[in-house]
Amino acid sequence: MTEDFSATILELEEAVRKAHEGFYQLRLYVSGSSPRSTQAVTNVRTICEEYLPGRYNLEVVDLYQQPGLASDAQVLAAPTLVKEQPAPMRRLVGDMSDEDKVLFSLHIVKREA
Repeated sequence: MTEDFSATILELEEAVRKAHEGFYQLRLYVSGSSPRSTQAVTNVRTICEEYLPGRYNLEVVDLYQQPGLASDAQVLAAPTLVKEQPAPMRRLVGDMSDEDKVLFSLHIVKREA
């Protein structure tokens, strides 16, 4: 009985690991509602919806409202996009208007037209 239970747990852990493969955990640090920050949020959401539909979580952190998070995350400029998962962690600074650069930083292969 213990062997059956152990096998079931291993199968469950494998299923959870596979479910999280390809899932992107992103955090975008912005400075209020400045035009550059607003543009970064729009650009990242557009890219995620096109290339990662249903496979991402995007958290937008306003550094004016939560200034302590900048030092915790070692963010020196805003907007900064941090890809926490899948590994490796990556950081990208700017308004995210260069789609190719964002895709490259996130390790996403651009679809051919």
